[in-house]
Amino acid sequence: MFAEVFMAKIIAIANQKGGVGKTTTAVNLAASIAAAEKKTLLFDIDPQANATSGVGCDSKHSEKTTYEVLIGTVEASSAILQTSMPFLSLIPSHINLVGADIEIVNEHNRERKLHNALEQVRKKFDYIVIDCPPSLSLITLNALTAADSVLIPVQCEYYALEGLGQLLNTINMVKKTFNPNLDIEGVLMTMFDSRLRLSNQIVDEVKKYFGEKVFSTIVSRNVRLSEAPSFGKPILLYDALSSGTKHYMELAQEILKNHAKTSAHHAAHAKQHVSAVA
Repeated sequence: MFAEVFMAKIIAIANQKGGVGKTTTAVNLAASIAAAEKKTLLFDIDPQANATSGVGCDSKHSEKTTYEVLIGTVEASSAILQTSMPFLSLIPSHINLVGADIEIVNEHNRERKLHNALEQVRKKFDYIVIDCPPSLSLITLNALTAADSVLIPVQCEYYALEGLGQLLNTINMVKKTFNPNLDIEGVLMTMFDSRLRLSNQIVDEVKKYFGEKVFSTIVSRNVRLSEAPSFGKPILLYDALSSGTKHYMELAQEILKNHAKTSAHHAAHAKQHVSAVA
């Protein structure tokens, strides 16, 4: 019971809608948690491998990537790379991952491949952040089955809520069938433009829909934030004083605080249980 408290918290960043700031969030949240000196693993399971290049890694010629981990030819622990940040590690993605859905579709326990792979490395980290592909594929299903929680980035634009019903149905299905403990970590508003009335309207609309699950942190549109990936750096290494750095550091603090609260609650509950049994 107590051992679980010391295992990594696994957060999947998911939204099947593309262009919502999913990879930007995965990279910069992982880097911001690592900046708080928490051992963090960024696990890139998107075949586009943008999170991989976003922290300055090139996996084109690597034989140990998410693809090999998922199909079971390589153990997760041997695919871990160290990034230029002291507390941030990476399991890189590869374009080969495009075919992984088809390769594992007939395998036993196909939805638990990622869960089983991560069990080997959970004790080495405080946090594992998974960057999911922009689709509700078998790979995304694997991430949701392996995760403790899912963080949903939503952009402050028209049709922001479009497709979210489908994602929530998938999350509920995963909870019922594969992972009863899956929780919604929170909804993150991205690409906010304070000059636009629309941006504010969409924040209000999302808050009506998700209530307290919406993070206090809102990520504004920020040129430096969109430039950073082309330099292979998280925003805090590219421009430490930008609003993008400030927002992702604030998001990391929100998540760390929430996790500390729930961990303390679980520990107290476990203590009570032990006392009652004794």
